[in-house]
Amino acid sequence: MSIPPQIGRDLPRADAHAKVTGAARYSAEHRPTGAVHAVLVCSRVPSGRITGIDASRALVSEGVLAVLSHLNLPRVAAQPRLIPSLAGTTAHGQSFFPMQDERIHYAGQPVAMVVADTLERAEHAAELVEVDYAEEPWTTTLDQGRDRAYEAERIFGGFVPGRMDRGDVEAGLAEAETVLESTHRFAANHHNAIEPSATTAVWEDSKLMLYDTTQGPTATRLTVAELLGVPPSNVRVVSEFVGGSFGGKAMIWAHPTLAAMAAQHVRAPVTLALTRAQTFSNTGHREEQEHTLTLGARSDGTLTAIRYRKLSPTSHFDDWAEPSLGPAAQLYACPNFEGVYDLVRANTMTPTFMRAPGEGTGAFVIETAMDELAHELGLDPLELRLRNHADTDPETGNPWSSKGLRECYARGAELFGWHSRDPRPVQGARREGDWLLGTGMAGAFYPVYSVMNPQRARARVYADGRAVVETGCSDIGTGAATVMGQVAAEALGMESEVVTVHYGDTELPNTVAAVGSAGAGAVSAAVHTAARELRDQLVAQALADRGSPLYGAHPGEIEVRSGRMSLRGSPDTGESYGEMLVRNMTFDAEAVGSWQPPGRDSGYGTATFGAQFAEVAVDPDLGLVRVRRMTGVFAPGRVLNRRTAHSQLMGGMLWGLGQALLEATHMEPNQGRWANPSLGEYLVPVNADAPDVQVEMLEVEDRVVNPLGVKGVGEIGQVGAAAAIANAVFHATGRRFRDLPITIESVMAPA
Repeated sequence: MSIPPQIGRDLPRADAHAKVTGAARYSAEHRPTGAVHAVLVCSRVPSGRITGIDASRALVSEGVLAVLSHLNLPRVAAQPRLIPSLAGTTAHGQSFFPMQDERIHYAGQPVAMVVADTLERAEHAAELVEVDYAEEPWTTTLDQGRDRAYEAERIFGGFVPGRMDRGDVEAGLAEAETVLESTHRFAANHHNAIEPSATTAVWEDSKLMLYDTTQGPTATRLTVAELLGVPPSNVRVVSEFVGGSFGGKAMIWAHPTLAAMAAQHVRAPVTLALTRAQTFSNTGHREEQEHTLTLGARSDGTLTAIRYRKLSPTSHFDDWAEPSLGPAAQLYACPNFEGVYDLVRANTMTPTFMRAPGEGTGAFVIETAMDELAHELGLDPLELRLRNHADTDPETGNPWSSKGLRECYARGAELFGWHSRDPRPVQGARREGDWLLGTGMAGAFYPVYSVMNPQRARARVYADGRAVVETGCSDIGTGAATVMGQVAAEALGMESEVVTVHYGDTELPNTVAAVGSAGAGAVSAAVHTAARELRDQLVAQALADRGSPLYGAHPGEIEVRSGRMSLRGSPDTGESYGEMLVRNMTFDAEAVGSWQPPGRDSGYGTATFGAQFAEVAVDPDLGLVRVRRMTGVFAPGRVLNRRTAHSQLMGGMLWGLGQALLEATHMEPNQGRWANPSLGEYLVPVNADAPDVQVEMLEVEDRVVNPLGVKGVGEIGQVGAAAAIANAVFHATGRRFRDLPITIESVMAPA
């Protein structure tokens, strides 16, 4: 019996039924016997110190069990250190843990925690806690602190240098016949996943169980264990369902440890769920940013030099900035590049990963600048990009492990109808009633991050013909459980429908957190290795079994289809896994597989590429921008499941629409706190904003990144989408918008 390849199948999600029926239980929905609730009290001021806490009214409120603050909360066992979760170690979100002293570093910082028998009573009592402050001067915006900016030595948890140089930028600019300089500003952004972060903590003697909404169960385990001073083996983390994340649940913030501390104090299970407003000041954000870019080019469009400086605020305790220089440094062949990250110490929590962290903003800058350069030189924007195509990695000179960008440009242009466009960026040149029409395009680039620790998985086949694969990774809504079942099925020679995936539990073999589009490649490599080792083990057992029809055959002569081992070319000679196990009075067989990532210095440039196209309609009198259609073509290596990959890419493109036109968190500089911490005022795209979105994937073979050649699709869909939209707005109106989001007010403002 022949079965189709399992990898690449368009299968529905394995968790779909549980989610649509309400059977899925999220972290705050676990209700152990005797469970109570904790609610945070957060600072109203951005800087200063606590001069007094009066919890007397809260403590006598009905149902209240405790009020914890720096006055009675135990001290953590270790000072947090900022290490990104890709490292496979602890993953503290910032080098600061709250409620340890009276110092206030930012508005929204937790200053007390109320524990009560019901959520409503805990919320009421939290309102009764009175906190007095001695306020001190603060800095919360770039404009307030730019005179104190400094050049960072390293950023991004120490992974990225604060300065990047190659060639001689001054010589390159002197050689250029055209020099363009532009400044771009980005509003701060927040993740706003459907499910706010939450933890349910349960102690049983010295053992701690955490139900946590996290992108990395192992990262939560190691981080909480370090802060509590307990062995990691005493901490178990279960993350069955995660209601979205986009980076906000990648690093480990204070609430899982605070929940564990509260549970230990009241000797009962505790659920601590952040409110929507609290997620704005307790789980990181994309920082406010200012980018200054200088491009030098010859008259034919060939780039001679790129100079790039980024300025952004960080916390008082960490040098954090999105690595936004990457697209400008690596997307185009340019011999001379200089990039610098400047930081401002501010009264904010440490920023963090947000979908396409750095690439989302950096691609907007370089891709709108390339559009501007094309207009200046009278070139088609697509042609300019082709003239500067990087055949090798410009940073290292190494060959790409795989690319496919030229093919993405060509296919995207064909699907979108790019070559039939009217190139004139003139207001009113293309009009439909009051609407001005325009089209734009951009390239997309996202690095393939190399995880650092071995990736492990376990595969098991049962005598009844079913299989289970186990891995500790979270499924944050991407469909990881679905595609891992497909990977295991293909390696075992079985159908995906008979393979079950167990995941999201630190008792299972360890894999990397689902971050940086690295999860699919890393976890699939471990699952593939485990399943392949089990297949080979079962085949070897059959060949050594005198009772098997395959006894004595050579391993290379065996093929497995639908769980049945047979001689190649003689399908009637063979037996199923189950038949062999039953004959040997064995209920199951299992194998653990481990994959060691290749490391950073593989000798290749590793990245995912794509091309984005957009058509917009602009009403200049009302300031409205409507995106009518978007086309994205991407080369993500091997595609594990076309349905889930399509969903990820389309979601990323729509997020790019939100980045371009809607998303902004506004800081009240006089109050030092976020002004719009709710979904009522923080704008995200809804169905009415969504245009027709066309997505296509071009598979490219990659023998470097991992055994299956998977490069990931979680971030690349967003990269370049905002730039394509902004370039389309320029094409419609003749006006260049360099700041995001492009607001109604900016469109209506005089040119």
